[in-house]
Amino acid sequence: MVERSGAEREESSGAERKEALLVTDKRTGKTYEISIIGGAIRATDLKQIKVDDGDPGLISYDPAYLNTACCRSAITFIDGDRGILRYRGYPIEELAEHSTYLETAYLLIHGELPTRAELEEWTEEIRHHTMIHENIKKFMDGFNYDAHPMGMLVGTLGALSTFYPEARDIQNPVSRHREIVRLIAKMPTLAAFAYRHLRGLPYVYPDNELSYIGNFLNMMWKVGGDRYTPDPLVERSLDVIFILHADHEQNLSTHTMRVVGSSRVDPYSAMAAATAALYGPLHGGANEAVVRMLQEIGSPERVPAYLERVKRGEIRLMGFGHRIYKSYDPRAKVLKGIAEKICAVTRRNPLLDVALELERQALEDEYFIRRRLYPNVDFYSGLIFQALGFPVEMFPVLFAIPRTSGWLAHWNEMLEDPEQKIARPRQIYSGPGERPYLPLAEREGIQGRKLQPGPATFPRR
Repeated sequence: MVERSGAEREESSGAERKEALLVTDKRTGKTYEISIIGGAIRATDLKQIKVDDGDPGLISYDPAYLNTACCRSAITFIDGDRGILRYRGYPIEELAEHSTYLETAYLLIHGELPTRAELEEWTEEIRHHTMIHENIKKFMDGFNYDAHPMGMLVGTLGALSTFYPEARDIQNPVSRHREIVRLIAKMPTLAAFAYRHLRGLPYVYPDNELSYIGNFLNMMWKVGGDRYTPDPLVERSLDVIFILHADHEQNLSTHTMRVVGSSRVDPYSAMAAATAALYGPLHGGANEAVVRMLQEIGSPERVPAYLERVKRGEIRLMGFGHRIYKSYDPRAKVLKGIAEKICAVTRRNPLLDVALELERQALEDEYFIRRRLYPNVDFYSGLIFQALGFPVEMFPVLFAIPRTSGWLAHWNEMLEDPEQKIARPRQIYSGPGERPYLPLAEREGIQGRKLQPGPATFPRR
């Protein structure tokens, strides 16, 4: 018996049941049958719906992709209503409890958890690619002394594409594997070097005797000639945080990785684009906004007044609510426990008490319950990073390091998917119709002309 793939079973099952959508176009009175496969219709099937022969056909309009699937993926499953997140079928809670980041990265990339031998080989591969070219160090030295670490990360990732021209051989599985290993290995080094540059500290080279997480902490915090020994609780906590941030389905940065990668560019360039997408405050910078909100509240006693301002629409409640989750984000549950453990052994962050009280009151308030606003992954991650001593500028960088494995898993999957082509969305044109070119002298006083702002004044550099 030949086993069919999930997609083939899905399509066969749909065909047997003859699932279809009947659409009647009231403009013409015609009815069309559009196949439903896997709970979705193909947008290109809408092109058959026309007013006349000169009509290019109907298209769907979906700003921000609120209800549009851009691919089939076997990597991550999310059920936002029930608060479920699984990597390759494994619940995120079980991975956070039992797995390590490198084991989880292997799972995302290869589709299965590794055997002991496979994990040892994978770990050894990563360990021996943590160094970066000395010229990359010189490249980083060219950044301004106060350059944001995420900006440095975007720039250095793009620069790495010039050091590994063989990375353009993306149709070769062996080449792809080599670049995946390099990127997962080098991201902590680039991140730590960006931090050291920001602080005016000398770079610390990787120590391959340490674990993946321990090595990153070593490159971040080592001072002087003594050997750095990471705190086991801090090391394990960051390992779990990396697992939780490794992938999250078709989020903005992952979608960017796929879209840019669809041009068949090298993975370093696609990663630079994905990292740039993560840079934004609505994506990777959201946990920084949570910390600033908690600082603004200041104390648990001021939580009720702040929530009243939220309900009046004066301000937003950061770290609550999610495009996907309409219940408690499963990652936030794990992070809450980590935050309490970290604060128990470090100097207790007073903002944790503010966060716990804010969560308690919000989850008991009918206003937030009715709107299904629950803590998301950003609510506690910023507090943990702050308690561990990371400056807020490093928060999105700490997101980018683990998300590397998810980005690369999706990039690899996209390249192997025969349905995927170079991304090229449609648009609905809303500009003027054809009009004649006017000479410069005739353009004054045209009614409806939009005036541009005056010239800006800014210092020359």
